[in-house]
Amino acid sequence: MERHELERTLDKMRQDWDERARENARFYVNTEKTDWTDEEFFESGRRTVREEILTDMINICQGKDPKQMKVIEIGCGAGRVTRALAELFGEVHAVDVSGEMVALARQALRDMPNAHVYQNNGMDLAVIPPGEYDFAFSSIVFQHIPSREVIESYVREVHRLLRPGALFKFQVQGNPQVETDPDDTWLGVPFTEEQAVELAERCGFEPRYRHGAGTQYFWLWFFKK
Repeated sequence: MERHELERTLDKMRQDWDERARENARFYVNTEKTDWTDEEFFESGRRTVREEILTDMINICQGKDPKQMKVIEIGCGAGRVTRALAELFGEVHAVDVSGEMVALARQALRDMPNAHVYQNNGMDLAVIPPGEYDFAFSSIVFQHIPSREVIESYVREVHRLLRPGALFKFQVQGNPQVETDPDDTWLGVPFTEEQAVELAERCGFEPRYRHGAGTQYFWLWFFKK
């Protein structure tokens, strides 16, 4: 993708997510309901953590106390999962491309001093303080990214920030039937198992596990070599 095309895609991602945040942020973050109470919304984030993190603590923590761990979240939206992560881990550093979403997330996390939210440019993690992080997570985010180049940039950035051996657990769109358009920031670009493995290897990760190939929720476990 040429530079001007890439910038246009990133601008479109930011504008569209700002618009969604203004229209109904919680619905676009979790489309199960149009009208969420605070309690229901943040409980749905805890459910994600129960299902995807608490069931996988051996891979995620690798013997470390969660309260001693620094973790990264990509695509935090209005802070739905960020809040649950901050209840479990010592430090959470979360990014989102939308300034509107970031403002909502900061408001939602104002009583949690161990949660830090930053607006990024939609493809890198330069806004996150340098250091070694113990785990990175992203859920229902890359399924909305219409560019492989953007997703690969994120994977490389996570590699830069994780300590050796640490896990990046995330989802991509796995349904090969999805037809993507660079201007569509809702339906993201799909990955086959082979493409996921190649992505890991290009970015310095060991692609140890995969689950949900061929579906919208294709989970990948990338361990930093």
